Amino acid sequence: MKLYISGYGKMGRMIEQIILDRGLEYAGWTEAVTQTDKALAKECVCIDFTTPSAFRENYRFLAENFKAVVVGTTGWADIKDEVVAYFEKCGTPMIWATNFSVGVNVLFAVTDYMSKLLSDFGGYSPYMVEMHHCHKLDAPSGTAKTLADIVDGNMGVKTDIQSVRCGEIPGIHTIGFEGLNDRITLTHEAFSRKGFAAGAVEAALRVENLTGVHEFKDLFLNEN
Repeated sequence: MKLYISGYGKMGRMIEQIILDRGLEYAGWTEAVTQTDKALAKECVCIDFTTPSAFRENYRFLAENFKAVVVGTTGWADIKDEVVAYFEKCGTPMIWATNFSVGVNVLFAVTDYMSKLLSDFGGYSPYMVEMHHCHKLDAPSGTAKTLADIVDGNMGVKTDIQSVRCGEIPGIHTIGFEGLNDRITLTHEAFSRKGFAAGAVEAALRVENLTGVHEFKDLFLNEN
């Protein structure tokens, strides 16, 4: 199985280094995935870390030509049903995530459990603060939206999300539950982007043996 990178920004370069360090078969990278040789694409799992606008333009080419695809790009939730349907139509396996960090996926699981408990007892209101580097294009982050979807689905509310874009912060997400007598907070802080890159490579190694479209957190939770 050959690994191929679409998008050669900071994440793309970090993914490349992990691929090389692990001695995995590497077919290279591109900033213009639609110009990839189609014969090469059919041999490759593509790891996409581009921009929301680029992914919107490219997802059909990805689905039509690659052996499988891992999508770390965020900011396309509004067309998710369309994207999923197209990948399934093409028969191309895909794993996507708003965040490939293992720690964040544990946070998803804990948030799911806690929000269900608090919903049963009542009296708590959720809120969220997410902080990222000033180069991040989407706000709120995809991770924050995933957390809010979990909480809102369990508690029947609309979680307020506050976004901060400053400096070079890799990513901090805090979910809070405010009660009359106390407050509960859960926080995940990424020290670097390496955890996201490592998770994306791990997803690429698994996607070849899958069929259909999967969110990474669901694969992770199903194994535990």
